[in-house]
Amino acid sequence: MGFDDLRSILLSERETGKLLQISPDIFDRTHAEIAELLKKVYAIEDPLSDEARALIEETIAIKETMHELFAIRSRKILALALMHAEGNYYDREEVKRMLPAEHGMFDRIAAGLEECQGILLHNAKQPLVPVPVAVPAGMETDEDEGVAAYDEVTPGTEGPVPSSSAPSSAGPSLTPPYTLVRVLGEMDTFMGVDGRIYSLTKGDIVTLPERNASVLSDRNIVVALTLPTCK
Repeated sequence: MGFDDLRSILLSERETGKLLQISPDIFDRTHAEIAELLKKVYAIEDPLSDEARALIEETIAIKETMHELFAIRSRKILALALMHAEGNYYDREEVKRMLPAEHGMFDRIAAGLEECQGILLHNAKQPLVPVPVAVPAGMETDEDEGVAAYDEVTPGTEGPVPSSSAPSSAGPSLTPPYTLVRVLGEMDTFMGVDGRIYSLTKGDIVTLPERNASVLSDRNIVVALTLPTCK
């Protein structure tokens, strides 16, 4: 899904007040196109070259277009859900044009609106929703009260703070190694190997992916900084 194709779909969606029929895999194909562009960016040794900058600008343009398409369609779906909840007429053919994820959003919004109407407009009793309490393994609970018998709970969480020595199931980190640097001169916006867009000015102190920091250091645009160690 190239930028021109996506832009054409966006313009058509923007010009009509009704939800249009679009390919079910349009967002998947757009993400695939972005991934291909990022591969090309990462393969370029000089992140500040004209070639890299052109690819970065194309990537940003595709992302912005995709986000705008989602926003326009979401506003139309919100309007349809409101008409449905209020019992007003709406074109059911538009509902058939929704993507599966959009249809799920429509159903949840419509249900939420109807529930809120029942509570606020029709004085329906609000259902009591039980709040689950996390009980760590091996800790006693007061069965009479139904409350966990541990003490240390961090505000805003459902259980105690996990120990730093606890094993993690998140798997190995896929983030690149970073280097702390000071920016010595002005530079153009560039995309790091971590996929982030960096717009830096002289005097900034930031962490950059090691590969990008090495290239910029060789060109005397940044200098690596060493953090003091505590003794």
